[in-house]
Amino acid sequence: MNDTYKKLELVTPDFDSRLASLIIELERMREKKLGGTTEASTFFQLKKIFHIFESVGSARIEGNNTTVAEYIEITIEDGNKEKDENIVEIENSERAMDFIDNALISRHKKIDRAFISDIHKIVTKDLSASKEGSKTPGDYRKVPVVIKNSKHKPADYIKVPDLMEELIDFINVENEPKYDLLKTAIAHHRFAWIHPFDNGNGRSVRLFTYAMLVNYGFNVEVGRIINPTAVFCIDRNKYYDALAKADDFSKEGLLSWCEYFLSGLKREIEKIYKLADYQFLKTKILLPALDMSLNRKVINDEEYKILKVAVEKQVFQFSDISPVFADMPRVTLSRKISALKKKEMIMPQGKSSIKYVLCFGNKYLRRDVVEMLDKNGFLPANT
Repeated sequence: MNDTYKKLELVTPDFDSRLASLIIELERMREKKLGGTTEASTFFQLKKIFHIFESVGSARIEGNNTTVAEYIEITIEDGNKEKDENIVEIENSERAMDFIDNALISRHKKIDRAFISDIHKIVTKDLSASKEGSKTPGDYRKVPVVIKNSKHKPADYIKVPDLMEELIDFINVENEPKYDLLKTAIAHHRFAWIHPFDNGNGRSVRLFTYAMLVNYGFNVEVGRIINPTAVFCIDRNKYYDALAKADDFSKEGLLSWCEYFLSGLKREIEKIYKLADYQFLKTKILLPALDMSLNRKVINDEEYKILKVAVEKQVFQFSDISPVFADMPRVTLSRKISALKKKEMIMPQGKSSIKYVLCFGNKYLRRDVVEMLDKNGFLPANT
């Protein structure tokens, strides 16, 4: 066993410490009913965009040079072309996040050995083992590994199954909810310290952390979007240094890591909470994005007028549009609305066939929505 190994257990901060205050504030955020004015369907669309931010950020930590802007352009313009491995790597992380949301929110699965293996299989799918793939997807490593730019020597591969079993038991023990975020931070460090796979450990541990946060109630089903990788990709070296401080498993080192992680998480959650306020989302993101799309001739004047009503009303119907086109025959206007549905710029609200909401995940509007999110500080640094 590695000389620094210590049994995995919770460490608790002093009551009057900054970390204790952080935990209390984050717990209040989790318990707080958002009561936001942004429609659920709009929030789900934002979640998909933040999945892109998370996936690109995680890949860039590992040395992938693709930016969010480049990835958006490639997915818009080159959807049917053969993709290079940098793009596949990012798409895999997006799929893994969808898998996590579906498994934990919809099917209430637990985070166990099989779940972690599934994440690793998705992360490394269709990637060369010599690059960002794996020779044994989903299986714990049976070889020694070295971590680039790190003094840490991961545990002997013979010990990996026992160490991972200890970690899985740790995260599934029923503790008081106030310890959930502390457990998440400690588990992130231990997973990274073990380095259980032959490759893809960094992406896997960040998805593992995302899964724990989703499991603990930070998810879109309750009006929340979480983007933990934004904490780490601001400064990759600072992330690695913070992890390294905990490698001796001292209480001081572990609490220092927890404070780094949870302070960044709080900062990101506070930013994203702004998007629950539809007035903010409308005036700062969606209307400026529509103006950009019109100026770039991605949409025409008539489409702009309809979509502007969609943004202003958030949920709209035919009677909201007709006054804007008073001289246009009803049948012509109906065709224009149908054309926007076909282009996926609008969609029915729920099961309703007469009420609609704006869609901005399509190739026409996504680029400009992402640009406005960036201008308002929602895009993680260095992505």
